[in-house]
Amino acid sequence: MLSVKISPKFQVVIPKEIREALHLLPGQRMQIVQYENRIELIPERDIGELEGFLAGMDTSFTREEDRL
Repeated sequence: MLSVKISPKFQVVIPKEIREALHLLPGQRMQIVQYENRIELIPERDIGELEGFLAGMDTSFTREEDRL
């Protein structure tokens, strides 16, 4: 686990190995979510990058008898 320090302006630097692994770019926008006692940063992606990301997903399921 990596740690970062909050600057006096409340800024943090995303460590290089995470930036590279997630292919983050300078100026890229992020969604920020407070979840219980933590903060999550979610990179915003262009809709074109999402094409096919669900390919191969199993969409079959069994309905309950009263829902048929």
